[in-house]
Amino acid sequence: MKIGIDFGGTNIRIGVVDKGIIVKKIAESCKADKSEKEILDHLISMIHQVINSDITSIGIGVPSVVDVKRGIVYNVNNIPSWKEVHLKEILEKEFKIPVSVNNDCNCFALGEHSCGEGANFDDIVCVALGTGVGSGIIFNNKLCNGANTGAGEIGELSYLQHNYEYYCSSHFFIKEHNITGREAYDRACQKDAEALKIWDEFGIHVGNLLKTILFAYDPQAIILGGSISKSFEFFSPKMYETLYTFPYPETVAKLKIACSKKDDIAIVGAADLII
Repeated sequence: MKIGIDFGGTNIRIGVVDKGIIVKKIAESCKADKSEKEILDHLISMIHQVINSDITSIGIGVPSVVDVKRGIVYNVNNIPSWKEVHLKEILEKEFKIPVSVNNDCNCFALGEHSCGEGANFDDIVCVALGTGVGSGIIFNNKLCNGANTGAGEIGELSYLQHNYEYYCSSHFFIKEHNITGREAYDRACQKDAEALKIWDEFGIHVGNLLKTILFAYDPQAIILGGSISKSFEFFSPKMYETLYTFPYPETVAKLKIACSKKDDIAIVGAADLII
């Protein structure tokens, strides 16, 4: 059995994973405004709640740039005090078992590839649409990290007046339309014409994002996750309409697009960091 950890500025979710199945899970709010040591102490205390003699390793996904070899995380999103944390060294010293650290979206991709929507494919790109836009890439059944776990940070690519993250995340709703994604979803459920129009616009942007992914990576499948993917029914028509303008229709015809169906898939992926 292994421990997988989905660590973020909002929540810390820890699972004991046995052959791809989470057999025990705990979750607590992250004390993101606290000092580096206070947050580390909180994380360590949570791990102590689930660890036992059968646990062989710990994998943890963090929303940041990561030195995978040394397990150092830098400038963690939404946790100001975590500028440079030697997480692997600290956790291995505490628990005396191997620890692997990686980017959270890479863990999302590993989970989808091992037991999610991407399980039947060799080459996938997993895209998290939420507060921001993150992605993880699997090529030839292997995780593509890049030198700093930054491979596939497609949200940062320039697009229109800003970048893809601005137009394909919660920023779009708040900054362009002065509404939250949740409010836009609720109003669309009531068939509000203005909200539906917003989702159409959002779908066009996501469609262009997928076209960029096809140009850059040409995957067999693209898996969408994150909170905004729950609104797929509202933005997918315009997304597909835009995607069909891709200049190579055979590529689009063979492409599978799916939404993640498992909320804890990143925990499973984190546990798989150590094989």
